[in-house]
Amino acid sequence: MKKKYVYAPAIVLGMHDAIVSLSGLIAGLTLALADKKTIILSAIIASVAAGLSMGASCYLAEKTDNNPYAIRAGATTSAAYMGTCVFLILPFFWFTNNYYALAFSLLMAVAIIIVCNLCIRHTHRHSFWRHTIEMLIICAVVSIVAFAVGEVAKNLLNINI
Repeated sequence: MKKKYVYAPAIVLGMHDAIVSLSGLIAGLTLALADKKTIILSAIIASVAAGLSMGASCYLAEKTDNNPYAIRAGATTSAAYMGTCVFLILPFFWFTNNYYALAFSLLMAVAIIIVCNLCIRHTHRHSFWRHTIEMLIICAVVSIVAFAVGEVAKNLLNINI
C-alpha cells in the first residue's frame, strides 16, 4: 500500500523552522546591528537559502521513504518556509525603530503558530493548546538564545555598528 502524503507535516516543517530560525536570526541581528537595511538583506538571503534547503531536504527524506509525492512535499515545505519568512520580515519595512519591528515580527510569529495549529487541529487529533504552547516555547528559547549570542558576539568582537 502506497503512503498517501498529507501536506500538514510539510507545512508545519517549513512554517515552524522558518519561525524558529528566522526569529532567532532577526532577534540576534536586531541586537547586534543598528542598520535596518542589513537586517532586512540578511533575513531575505537567509530565508531564500534556508527555504530552498528545507524543501530539498524534505524532498530527499520523502524520496528515501518512497513517497510518490516527494516533489510536492518538498515544494510545500519551501513555500511554507518562505511564505512565513515574508510575514516575519515585513515589520522591518513598516517600522523605523528596529525594536518595534522585532516585537511586531515576534507577534506575527505567534499569530502564525496559532493559525497553523487551528488549521491542523481539524485534520489531526492533536491538542491545540499543547502543540501551540510547545511551538511558542521552542520559538521563544531560540530567539532568546540568538539575542544573547548577538550581544555576546558584539561585545567579544568589539563591534559597534
